[in-house]
Parts: sequence; C-alpha cells; structure tokens
Amino acid sequence: MNVSFFIARRLASRGHQRFSRFIIRLAIGATALSVAVMIVALSFVNGFQEAVGRKVFSFWGHVRVQQDMEQRGSIAEEYPILRNDTVEKYLASLPEAAFVERFATRSAILKYKTGIESVLLKGIDHGFHPERMSQFLMEGRWLRVADSGYSREINISQYTANRLDIRTGDSMLVFFFRQDGSKSARRLTVAGIYKTGIDEYDKNFALADMAMIRRLNNWDPNQIGGYEVFLKDYKLTDTISRKIYRELPQSWYSKSIREIYPNIFDWLNLQGQIKNILLSIMIIIAAVNLITCLIILVLERTRMTGVMKALGASNWDIQQVFLFNTGFIALAGILIGTAIGLGICLLQQQTGFIRLNEEAYFIREAQVLINGWQVLFLMGGTLLICMATLIIPTLLIRKVNTVKAIQFR
Repeated sequence: MNVSFFIARRLASRGHQRFSRFIIRLAIGATALSVAVMIVALSFVNGFQEAVGRKVFSFWGHVRVQQDMEQRGSIAEEYPILRNDTVEKYLASLPEAAFVERFATRSAILKYKTGIESVLLKGIDHGFHPERMSQFLMEGRWLRVADSGYSREINISQYTANRLDIRTGDSMLVFFFRQDGSKSARRLTVAGIYKTGIDEYDKNFALADMAMIRRLNNWDPNQIGGYEVFLKDYKLTDTISRKIYRELPQSWYSKSIREIYPNIFDWLNLQGQIKNILLSIMIIIAAVNLITCLIILVLERTRMTGVMKALGASNWDIQQVFLFNTGFIALAGILIGTAIGLGICLLQQQTGFIRLNEEAYFIREAQVLINGWQVLFLMGGTLLICMATLIIPTLLIRKVNTVKAIQFR
C-alpha cells in the first residue's frame, strides 16, 4: 500500500482540531453545493433545450425544401410549385429521415361574428402525421383530410380562439384574397384548438386542408408549397440540410429550421453559454474552498511535516499525504452533491414543482433531462480539476524547515 495514502487515510479517520473540522465541513458543504448546482443546471438546461427544440421541430419539421426560397422570410405565404417526384423520392429515401410531409401556406382572414383575425393558413394533406403534434392539442381533434374534394375543418391556436371568442364545433368564415384582387370565402368548422406555447406559431398560424387552399386560390391540383423533412435525430439537422441541398435540382433549396427561425435557436444557445459560465463559477468555488481547507490542514500538521522530513520522507511524499487527505474531502463533497442534485432533478420530473411562464419560456414547467455520461464526466472532471489545483498550495511543504517544524506547537 502507498505510505502517503495510508497516512492520509489515518488522518482522515482520526479527526482534526475544532477549527479545522469546521473548515473541512465547510469545504465539503461548498463542494456539495457546487456539484449539486452544476448537475441541476446541466439537467435543467438540457431538458429546456430538448423540450423547446421538440416543439419547434414538431410544428415545422427539421428541414424545409422548396423552390426559390433564399430570400423568403420565416413567416410568408408560399408560391405554388409543382410536386417533383424525383425530389420527393430522394427525400423519402434518406436513411436519416423519419418521414416527409408536403405543405402549403396562404394568407387568410378568419371572421367569426364581429371578430376578425389574420393568419397564415398552413395546408396539410394525407401525409400529415398528427401524432407529432399531439402534445399541442388542447381540445377537440386534428382535422380530417378529405379523400375527395376538400375538408371543411380547421385547427386554430388557443390565442386565435380567444381573440375571436370561438370554440370547438363553431363555424367561421375564411377569406382568401387572390393576386388579381378577387376574393373567395368558405365556412369552416373548428375541429380542434392547439397551443404550442411559441408566440411565433400561435399568433400566426392555423391548419387546414391543402386541397381547399388549392381550390380557393386557383392552384393546379398538383401544386404545393414545399416539403418538410422530419429527422430521426435532431442533432443532424444542419448536416442533413447541407446534404440535401447538394443533391437538389437547380432552383431548389433546403433550409434547416435553425436558419428559418434563428432567434429561437440563438436564445437556446445563449442558455447553453450561461450554463457553461455557471459550471465554471461553481468549479472555481469548489476549488477555492478546497485550497483554503488544504492550507489550514498544512499549517495544522506542520509538526507532522517536520517529523516526516526528519524520517527521510521526500517533499513529494508529504505533498501526497495532504493531496490524498483533501481528495477524500473533495470526493465526499462530490458524492453528497451528486445525490442532492439528482434528487432535485428526479423530484422535478415526478412533481413538476418548478413552474415557468409559458409566454416567456415556451413551456409550463421546467423540464429535466439527466444524461448519465454527463453526470459522470462532471463528477470526474470536478475531482481532477480540484486535485490539479491543489498541487500548488502543497508546495508550501517544500519551504518547511525540519527543525523549526518539529518544535512547532
């Protein structure tokens, strides 16, 4: 057995003077608090980014494929384009794609009694997967696309429903204004009301049958607005978007949802940066407390240091004694902090006791995503950084005079 490790373990088990015991407990507490805060921050930010990202991707997909879309804004009606079987088959054949949906958007005016609201009507067809949006449905159901003709149903957001004071089962007038100045209207029934929690979606969009958009705007039966590609792994969004772009015919473009709605993802990235800053601060706090604790232990054991030097121990052997001793303290703090941090995360998962303003944060309650590998890396990284930092104060041992140290009281 390593002699330095043996001595350090004996010191840890024999106890210390009253003041140093207080400092040790303080160091363990500070380390535990730092680790707990880091685990909670890491899990909460991971959960937040995953939950908000899932909302964004569920409504619009991961990659949008259209013609002549380079200068198009994120919220704009689409120019009708002919379906391209070659493009459609290529998108569906991508191994990274879960499924592909066709869509079209067109500006419309909703009128119910005396209320009027402007929306961008998103048209869907038989390829629509309602299960991806099940989390958003507040009441009613998703509209049923007609096999022939077009469905006379519509899904609106809770925001729009409140503005028009309309509920599921009520009928409203939907007006379209064509480029030639003429207008067309149809009466549609509200099949269901949804809420994404994202203002950009809830305040601007409604869902209807794409066939109705074609009919009322004099589009060709084979025209659409574009394609949405839903991926199996959202982390591949930008990579797959670039891959698709390279294979598309001339005048066709692909854009990831990150490019279309940069503000949302810039905000999510900012949360990640804040998380990294917080982790750094917590590690510094833990290291400073352990350094303070180590200096006090070195001063308290000055006489022991002198005796060990007199017996022939090298400076490094004595340094290892204090490093191991402080390592026990750091490890105790890390284990306690991990237990506390994981406990808070699990409690949030089960009870959702931390509530958020959905209008500001897009979700009703704080989401938690615990990544086991990240937690282990955090524990190991904190221990290694603290131990590496603690080597510096142990250099005080090299300046200890053997004779004076033995006489120290």
